[in-house]
Amino acid sequence: MKKPQAYRVGDATVTRVSELLLHDFKTTELIPEWKPELTACFEEWMVPTYLDEAHTHVVISTHAWLVQTPDHTLLVDTAVGNDKKRSIPPFDSLREPFLERLAELGVRPEAVDYVLHTHLHSDHIGWNTRLTDGRWEPTFPNARTILPQRELDRWAERVEKEGADSPKTAPYFDSVLPVLEAGRVSVIGPEGGTALDGFMFHPTPGHCSGHMSIGLSSGADYGFFSGDVMHHPIQIARPEWSSVFSEDHDKGRASRRWALNHAVETGALVFTPHFPGSSAGSVSRTPEGFAWRFA
Repeated sequence: MKKPQAYRVGDATVTRVSELLLHDFKTTELIPEWKPELTACFEEWMVPTYLDEAHTHVVISTHAWLVQTPDHTLLVDTAVGNDKKRSIPPFDSLREPFLERLAELGVRPEAVDYVLHTHLHSDHIGWNTRLTDGRWEPTFPNARTILPQRELDRWAERVEKEGADSPKTAPYFDSVLPVLEAGRVSVIGPEGGTALDGFMFHPTPGHCSGHMSIGLSSGADYGFFSGDVMHHPIQIARPEWSSVFSEDHDKGRASRRWALNHAVETGALVFTPHFPGSSAGSVSRTPEGFAWRFA
């Protein structure tokens, strides 16, 4: 992995903490509407960083965002995590040096004050916990975790339906419940709102019903953690295209367009959870719709 680039948002510094680069998803496995004749005009900048040279597989990243303000050290989402049994093969039983990469940025787990979650899918919550003497314990013991209430409700519904021994509920028991039991969780209602000074949760449902994006205001600058309103930069040029991971395509399209308009109107530096390359960039309007420029 290359040395991560640090971005400034006012008085805050934002740095990607990398975990994985994946080449496992075929284009149409991630985005069923993907058609080569409609994407050929974008391939010059997509290949090979975001689309393989055969033009058959997309490149996807998993990572977290480290945010350091004058007052706090935060993480936005926590990627897949190590030692987690997962039904998606690329995510199963990882052994990645994520914490070592965090340490290279000068941050020990005990120094993290907050963990903010856009949603609670398995590839966004994994480093909430680590396996210690056969038990899942909070990785960031001094951190307060802030997350959407609706996401907790969704997990409660799934656990009631599937039971505690189902692979479908394993992420809740190994990556969410230990943090809840530690008593350091705060929730954001479905309307969104301020989490702490400078951080605002914005409802962006579609990928899942409780999904939220997170805005960061610092001085005259604005950062926007998009979450999974987009999985690949092609969706900025083609916001009508949904990924297979979208639960409600219509709501997802509406949230994606809202997020893109919001990014343009605020001049946001956008931090994405799955784009490879720098994973950060800005959105502009074009006669055809929207365009993305990597930072």
